[in-house]
This record gives sequence, structure tokens and C-alpha cells, in this order.
Amino acid sequence: MSDTKESSQDPSLEFVEHLAGVPDSLQRLWTPYRMAYIEGENKPADSLAGDECPFCRAPLRDDETSLIVRRGQTAYAVLNLYPYNPGHLLVCPYRHISGYVETTDAECDEIATLTKQAIAVVKKVSSPAGFNIGMNQGTVAGAGIATHLHQHVVPRWQGDANFLPIIARTKAVPQLLSQTRTLFADAWVDLYGPTGEERHA
Repeated sequence: MSDTKESSQDPSLEFVEHLAGVPDSLQRLWTPYRMAYIEGENKPADSLAGDECPFCRAPLRDDETSLIVRRGQTAYAVLNLYPYNPGHLLVCPYRHISGYVETTDAECDEIATLTKQAIAVVKKVSSPAGFNIGMNQGTVAGAGIATHLHQHVVPRWQGDANFLPIIARTKAVPQLLSQTRTLFADAWVDLYGPTGEERHA
């Protein structure tokens, strides 16, 4: 590549012709936004509720900013900021608790209801072939934010577990989270009606 062409390009780009080694035929899918998750950004510094906890903070802001899809009385559904698959939702209680056994009957019931509704909404919008649903209790069990309970609802498609997550620890997500949030929020209202006067904090 000529110096003239390179100078007209984004100066932050790296050109393989100028790097050591022999170029190969592989294509690279760079996902630098994942580095925030790897480095622990947005994870609470301690186990306390409040501004440090993203699941306590999210309901205090508007739905679009927080990627909240549906608000209930004791729990809410929100898009995962670092999705395993497109349409990956989390169902969280408003209350800052870490264990499933700590939920009240009302919280437990609404987490279950929102999870069932989330499955129906994702089916309507995205037609996945299946789902992974579950909670990781504690850091040792894989909970990224172990201090605030959350249930994963992960849509799955045939062949979605390709080489990228295994070899590159990377997931290709083809749609902006803001677009996904709008589609899911609209479909939720279509299926279950307006949210009405619901809890915001």
C-alpha cells in the first residue's frame, strides 16, 4: 500500500504490510467493546447496592439508556450489555440480593413470569430454535455480577456455536442493542399489553 493511500486512511489503522511476520489468509473480526467486560468495567467494586451495581442503577434511568425491555412490580427484563447471542436478556429483581433463595414469593413469581414472557417475545421477534435459561449463583459458578441476582434468557440457533467463541473468545452480534431493545419492547406490549403504572426503582 502506498504512503499516499495510507495517509488518506484512518491513522489508527494498522496495515499488515508494515507488521512483522507473514500475512495469512484469515479474516479478523475485531470486537474491542468486549475489552470493557474482560477488564471488569461496570462490575461493582463491592457487594453493596447502589450506584456501583449496574442492576440497581439501570431502573433509575430511562428504558432506552438502560436497555430495559419490560418493567414489572418487583423485577424487570433488560438486554445484556455483553450478549452471548443476539437477543440475550436478563431478568433481575429490583432488590439487591445475590441468591435465588433470598427472593420473596412475589419476586420469585415475577422472575418466572417475565422469563416466560421473554421467551415468547424473543420467539415472536427472532424465531430462535431454542433457549438457554438459568442463573449462575456466585463467581465460582460463572456469575459476571454475583452480587445482584439475574436470570439469563439466551436464544439459540442451529450452528450458532461456531469457532469464534471457542478459538477467539468472540461473539458476532449482527444488530445494535438499541434496535433489539425497541423490537422486544414493542413485541412485549403486543403480546402482553401496556406496562401501566410499574415500579421504577
